[in-house]
Amino acid sequence: MLNHIVLMGRLTRDPELRRTGTGLAVATFSLAVDRDFGNRESGERETDFIDIVAWRSTAEFVSKYFSKGRMAVVSGRLQIRNWTDKEGNKRRSAEVVADNVYFGDSKRDSQSTDSGYAAAYGAPQQSYAAPQQSYAPAAPYGGYSAPAAPSAVSDFAMLEDDDGHLPF
Repeated sequence: MLNHIVLMGRLTRDPELRRTGTGLAVATFSLAVDRDFGNRESGERETDFIDIVAWRSTAEFVSKYFSKGRMAVVSGRLQIRNWTDKEGNKRRSAEVVADNVYFGDSKRDSQSTDSGYAAAYGAPQQSYAAPQQSYAPAAPYGGYSAPAAPSAVSDFAMLEDDDGHLPF
């Protein structure tokens, strides 16, 4: 059987990091994920709010580097939990157990994208600076064109024995 899910959305709140009795890290957060299609009447996309649980080093990573409003890509599995509420009623809830969590935007993109989200949802705004690099346009299909030298010193070197043929 296959149970694999991949989601991309924005965190609706800061991740909450806790530890089990044995010291195991567990983080919980929620993602706002837009549907691919719009409402029939209004044409507006609806949003699903999905609970996510991350364990161990993934939990520590999420709690350290993600905050409310940040775009995240979560890969994991869907889990249905059965539980009983205070009144004795049987309940079910769905959550995604995250195997991997990736950044869904760059720091530079998150600054411009989060500003609108932050204004609407009260997320803290952060400023980031990324070095700017310019590259030469690519050569025609099948050729090779080296990028223009970036403004900063690079650890990359040009290949001398390039035969111009690509294996793909």
